Parts: sequence; C-alpha cells; structure tokens
Amino acid sequence: MKEKQYQFWFATGSQDLYGDECLAKVAEHSHIMVDAMNQSGLLPFELVWKPTLIDSASIRRLFNEANDDKDCAGVITWMHTFSPAKSWILGLKEYRKPLMHFHTQFNQEIPYDTIDMDFMNENQSAHGDREYGHMVTRMEIPRKVVMGHWSDERVLKRIADWMRTAVGIMESSHVRVVRVADNMRNVAVTEGDKVEAQVRFGWEIDAYPVNEIADYVKEVSAGEINTLVEEYYDKYEILTEGRDEKEFRQHVEVQAGIEIGFERFLQEKDYQAIVTHFGDLGALKQLPGLAIQRLMEKGYGFGAEGDWKTAAMVRLMKVMTQGIKDAKGTSFMEDYTYNLVPGKEGILQAHMLEVCPTIAEGPIGIKVCPLSMGDREDPARLVFTSKTGPAVATSLIDLGTRFRLIINEVDCKKVEKPMPKLPVATAFWTPRPNLAVGAESWILAGGAHHTAFSYDLTAEQMGDWAEAMGIEAVYIDGDTTIHGLKNELRWNQVAYK
Repeated sequence: MKEKQYQFWFATGSQDLYGDECLAKVAEHSHIMVDAMNQSGLLPFELVWKPTLIDSASIRRLFNEANDDKDCAGVITWMHTFSPAKSWILGLKEYRKPLMHFHTQFNQEIPYDTIDMDFMNENQSAHGDREYGHMVTRMEIPRKVVMGHWSDERVLKRIADWMRTAVGIMESSHVRVVRVADNMRNVAVTEGDKVEAQVRFGWEIDAYPVNEIADYVKEVSAGEINTLVEEYYDKYEILTEGRDEKEFRQHVEVQAGIEIGFERFLQEKDYQAIVTHFGDLGALKQLPGLAIQRLMEKGYGFGAEGDWKTAAMVRLMKVMTQGIKDAKGTSFMEDYTYNLVPGKEGILQAHMLEVCPTIAEGPIGIKVCPLSMGDREDPARLVFTSKTGPAVATSLIDLGTRFRLIINEVDCKKVEKPMPKLPVATAFWTPRPNLAVGAESWILAGGAHHTAFSYDLTAEQMGDWAEAMGIEAVYIDGDTTIHGLKNELRWNQVAYK
C-alpha cells in the first residue's frame, strides 16, 4: 500500500525581551538544528523549520496552519529562550494534531571560559521549557516529552519513534474495516462498541454480506488467477506432501482468486482492514488463508472470527512501521499452547491459517491441508517459522465502559524441534518478565487471545498512541509484578471512568 510522505513542523518559542540580535541567533540556531537532524538520516520524515514564535498571534496562526496542512503530521515545540506560556494557550486549545515537546538546547556543553549573562539569557531552555511544559500539563493536553541534545543519536531515535506513532495517530482516522462476517458465536473478547471506536479512534467498521465480496472473487478471470499462481510458484516452496500436483494447484488457484477479488473489493470501497470468520463463508470455496496472508503482507489489517479491533490495530501498526529499514514484520497472531518445561517456557503462536509472512525467517512454503472448521475444501496456506528477537504483542479490549490497550514485551525464540505435522505458520515467544508473571498479568488485565504483533515497534510507541487516543495503556514488561499490576489496574479503574 502506498506510503504517505508526512512532514513535521519544528516550532521554536522565544520573546522579544532581549532584542533583535538575540532573536536572530535563535532563528539561526533553530535552522542549524533542523538541517542537522534532517541530514542525520535517522528521522523517517522531513522536519520543517518554522519562524520563531514570540507572541500569541504567531503561535495561534502556526497551530491552525498545521491543522489545515494535510501533509503535517505533528508539531515539535522547543523554547530556546524563556517564552511566557500564557502566549501559547489559544494556539494549544485550537491545535488538533500530535504534539511533541523537545527539551533540548543549542549548545551541548556550558562554555565555562566565556559564559556571561547574555549567553544565559539567550540559552534558557532549562527554564523556558519548564514554563511551557507547565501550561501544557495544566491544559491536560497529551504530548510526548523528549529530553536530550539534538545531536545525540539516542535522542533522534526517540524522535523518530514518536514520528511513527504520530503517523499512527493521524492515520487512525483513516482506518476503515470491512466485516464480511460477524463475530464468532458466544465469543466475548472479539466483541466491542463500534460506535465508540469511531468516536474514540476514528475507525469506520462496516458489515457486508459475505456473498457480496464472494461475487468479486467469482469475477476474477482464469488468466489473472494463472498469472498470480505462477508468481506463487516462483516465490514459495511448493510442499505437495504426496498430494496430486494438479489437484494441489487447483486449491492454490482458489486462494489466488480470493486474493485478487478481496483486494479489488477493498480498493474499490476504500477499506484498509478486513475480518473473516470460518463459520460464515457463503459462496467462498475455502477459508481465505494464503490470500489473507498476502493481503497482510501488502499492508492490510486482518482479524479472524470477526475481530475488528485487532484488524484495525494490525493495520495501524503496519502503517507505523512503513519504510523502516530491515523491518522484521508485523502480523495478526493468536496464543495457542504452552511449553512449560522449566527454563524453556514459552507460548506457541499461530492461527489456523492467517499469519503474515513479513515475520518469516527462512523459506516460506505453500501447503494444502484439511481444515476441520468451515465445512469447505482444504485451504492453501503459507507456512514458515518466525524471526527471533524482541517484539511487542498488543491487545485492544473493550471493558464495557472504556477501551484498554494491553502491551506486552516479548522475546521470540526458536522452538527446540521441528513440528512437521503442524501445517501453519508459527512463532514462539516468552513474555516478559517471564511466562508465569506475563501470562497471569495478561489474564488479570483482560487480554484477548488475538494480538497485533510487531518486531518493529516498541511498548513506548504503542503507549504513546494509547495516550493520544485518551485510553488506558497497561504495560507488561521486565519490571512487572503481580502486586504492582493489581494496584495499577485499581488506580486505572478510577482514572479512566
């Protein structure tokens, strides 16, 4: 899917108390900083310098221009000198996009031999940013605060991460999920308030009869199907495992038709995420497997059994990771079964078919295997094992009165032995701080069995997104204790009423 080239504005605060010479230096320093940060190669989006803000009128004008600029995904503010914060009130009240407060200063080291009061007055970030920060806090405006020198790679990496979060915040209001089936009967965790989701997140969640999208599949030509199947056969290992090769290919052809038909439906009707359900397949010959895996690889969100919340989150997380060099992947995932051997604890992750191949390590094969659910012919699917390394698993749940985003840091590992009889893609991870505390915490927090999972995002980024959406975020990480988590959930019960 096409990546939008957003920009971020860099707004420097000051005032005219110290004269034109000081303001000229403020502008010069800001220019230098912006140019250097852009040239660092560490920021995923362009940083745009803006003239120094010294009064309420200029501040208000800049924030409203940012609101109206479709390419601006957020504003980064910094107070070079002292900037009386009452001047920022009207602009901040009217501003509607992501906000960062960058707490830095132009010089990295105190110029011990030459420092005088002119230098002190000119370089007042240490208290200018506190004045401004006080006002933003008083106004209860969500924002990201990053402290450190603008040349520090670690600081620039945090800014880069926030930029991706900001894009996720912006794109949230452009997420449209199509439900081609309802939620699995009697399942609780995939349910949710779709109206409140649109109010809170900007998501549109619409239902269509499954046969309406099946009609798009029927209209795909044999030539189109054959061309795509040839692409499959060139790209993936063909694991017939004793099945007749012609019959095997026919099953694969069904998935090719589903991929093409589904994608046309999504494009024509402008949807970025989709849910299916094995119990409501209508005229479809197979449960979409390989087809959904390929659509996820292209950037679409997905949730199984009608899980529109996870579908939207997968889409958003894919948007947030677009353009990351050497990205390791983002996928829909499900907790399946445990390994409880001491010292080797972990959770085997999979789904009946639909795991995104962006997370694969090593060869990817196509298998055609029976599926006990759905009452359709054997579906084709991509099979592989996942990469190793740290990642995050998230679960957005509806508690009836509010949404909660659960964020678990996990460590993906290799299983000890092959699983030759398991015909699905898999991941194996140990939640932090360990399986026992991680799993207990997840259950206490009300986490679902479906997750939106990514190697390329951090818990901090997902928490920043939740904060911007005005919802509760619960972190399960290396510092989590059951006692502490229970207290946090009690406090949140009050805070998020």
